[in-house]
Parts: sequence; C-alpha cells; structure tokens
Amino acid sequence: MRLSEWRASSPSKEAGSVKVAATVDPVLRSLGADPDPQCWVAWGEEPGVRYTIFVPTAAGLVATYVRVYVPGEGPRATGKLIRWSRVQLGELSVETQANHRLLSFQVEQQVLHGSDEKADRIARFALELLAAVDGRVLPPEPSTKRGATRKASSGASGPRSAKTTAVAPGARRKSSTG
Repeated sequence: MRLSEWRASSPSKEAGSVKVAATVDPVLRSLGADPDPQCWVAWGEEPGVRYTIFVPTAAGLVATYVRVYVPGEGPRATGKLIRWSRVQLGELSVETQANHRLLSFQVEQQVLHGSDEKADRIARFALELLAAVDGRVLPPEPSTKRGATRKASSGASGPRSAKTTAVAPGARRKSSTG
C-alpha cells in the first residue's frame, strides 16, 4: 500500500493528520523514499501515540518512528536507513485452518501479524524484504483477485517496484564477483 492509503485507513484520526504528515514526509524523503512510497505501517497498540513506517528503498529499509504528539512540541519523527545487509528479519510463519490463514513476521523487532487478507499483504511485504536482502528481484504478483488485470493495466504496482530497480544493480554486482 502507498503511504497515503495507510494514512487514510489510520485507526486514529491524529495519526493520519496533515500535521503529522508534514513532520514525517521530510524524514522519509531525506532517507531516499519517494513522495508517496510503497510501505508498511506498524500501528502497534496505540496508533494515536506512536507507530512505525517501513519503506523499502534502493539503498535499504527506511524505518521511521513516529510520535504523534510530544507535549509542548507537536509530532516528532525519527528515521534511519538500514542497509539491506543489516536489516533484521525474523522467520515468516503461517498457520492455516479451513480457509483461514494466520501469519507472523518480524521486521526490526516489530512483529507483523494478521489473518486472511492482511496475512496475504504481510506475506508479500515479507517476501519482498527477504528478496531485497538476498539481492533478488521478486517476480510480479500473480493476479488471483478480480480487478487485478485492471490494476496491472493502469500502471499501478506493488512495493516491489522500488526494489525492482534498486535490487537489480546489487544482484549484478554479486554475480560478477562470485
């Protein structure tokens, strides 16, 4: 999902506010993110207080920690660019029962977990991060949902788009040296 979509679906009105965006966006751009990047937002237990944004970029994973309101100061954002070779990822695990899926994945000590459609989105994000760390490019996402053809033809792409161009040069370097 794009950052603008995450903001629109924020579980807290303040977390997706213009004031918070004005604080977060310059941090993301300074670390190499696009203006409206593909990302994952870990809302956590109190999204009205703090949350984390993960953005895959050419150079690595941008982790931005957002505090929605700091008394006397307003919103605050702290970001760091973690090189792909240093990104800490956990195991991707999934459990199924009947038609339901439960998934868990850890990124930089943040546990992402969800069921069914959310599990599918987490799995895709996790596979993209694992591919980027390995210097690989993921194949295009299979079109299994209705409307996927329309999405593909409209030029919309998933989070893989940043890594497709970003990871390919790294992958060539690895093959030429080893």
